[in-house]
Amino acid sequence: MKYIEYGKEELDYLIKKDKVLGDYIKKTGFIKRELNSDIFTSLISSIISQQVSTKAAKTINERLNNIVINLTPKKILELDDSLLQSIGISFRKVSYMKDIAKNFIDKPYIYNNLNNLPDHLIVEELIKLKGVGTWTAEMLLIHSFNRRDVISFLDLGIKRGIMRLYNKDSISKEDWIYFKNLYAPYNTIASIYLWEASK
Repeated sequence: MKYIEYGKEELDYLIKKDKVLGDYIKKTGFIKRELNSDIFTSLISSIISQQVSTKAAKTINERLNNIVINLTPKKILELDDSLLQSIGISFRKVSYMKDIAKNFIDKPYIYNNLNNLPDHLIVEELIKLKGVGTWTAEMLLIHSFNRRDVISFLDLGIKRGIMRLYNKDSISKEDWIYFKNLYAPYNTIASIYLWEASK
């Protein structure tokens, strides 16, 4: 299993940059967060996870992995829609998954080269896919592309973590910009700790 790469350099930087987050990092210690560098399977998992609980998403992903070993775009297209629906995937999500699979087969020159693009262009490409919004694309930047400087304004866990650590009742766009600038260039590592603080 792979994990998001970071270490002492990034943590020391954040500890020095911000006392509140720094104290939380020192109290919490090192956090491992899984990394899945397979963009296609990450997208499929993200579609499955939309609007369902973490537990339900895990169960459905396990069922899918029991049906298909080594998930590929070709295998998704070969699966019968009713079979996918029978394991808990809605009709709409099945259509999203098939559309993503078709795009990966039809346009390999785009998806095989995403990692060569800067963050904002990766997001631009991914949100062209049906069912993929900005938040999903930003989560892939972190958990698949291992990008170092990502913090999502659309993520409720991030907002909750900031509110708890900094005793705020809400987070405005201006607040988020402030924290984004504060944590740069290691927003991803800050995000990992903000998620932990949100629990």
